[in-house]
Amino acid sequence: MMQLQQLLASMDEWLEPWRYQDYAPNGLQIEGRAEVRHIITGVTASQALIDVAIARRADAILVHHGYFWKGEDARLIGMKRARVAKLLQHDISLIAYHLPLDGHLELGNNATLARRLGWQAEGQTGEQGLLWHGRWPAAATAAQLAEEISVSLGRQAMLLGPAERPVRRLAWCTGGAQSFFQEAIRLGVDAFVTGEVSEQCFHLAEEYGVAFIAAGHHVTERYGVQALGEKVSHLPGITVEFVDLFNPV
Repeated sequence: MMQLQQLLASMDEWLEPWRYQDYAPNGLQIEGRAEVRHIITGVTASQALIDVAIARRADAILVHHGYFWKGEDARLIGMKRARVAKLLQHDISLIAYHLPLDGHLELGNNATLARRLGWQAEGQTGEQGLLWHGRWPAAATAAQLAEEISVSLGRQAMLLGPAERPVRRLAWCTGGAQSFFQEAIRLGVDAFVTGEVSEQCFHLAEEYGVAFIAAGHHVTERYGVQALGEKVSHLPGITVEFVDLFNPV
């Protein structure tokens, strides 16, 4: 068992959320009971994840995608009301780390995806250092890279652009980072990997001759929260359980 505030202090120390200008509050978003024994982790604080946490008697939920995004309707109505009401009814805390869990050099989504796929990170650039770049030691074609990603993540990746282009240098940013594609092209990479795709990505890939791979928003962002949860599990009196709910996007 650990005090909620002690848990939050440890995660803030690791992730340094104050370094980021984010689109939602990082750390505690909804306060539950003061003592924490069991934490459910997941990518998004959906109603389905809340239901799992209630069924498994969790004290807190730790996610990458939480609530209260800038620009959204601030009213507690509809889906948001239902989610918040369940958390309050069952005294479950909601803790979320967004950009800090993308950019962290060890626990972050970009770092953990690179380790899983064997990419050698060489640097970070772009908005708040969230665009990573490095090398793929296999140095095979873009089509082979897309296939390796598909097999490793369990989701068919979409490949745009030159399938037979040899890939030695690549850039990546997990989640919905398709807007970074032009910046990745300026880095001189052979391929760019992210989660989602927009219509203009096809034309950029074709006309610049740089491969674009959309591997899935959810699946590219599964590993940071797992790494954070693993670190949290070493704190005294805490058990952590990752729940991977299906999301095809």
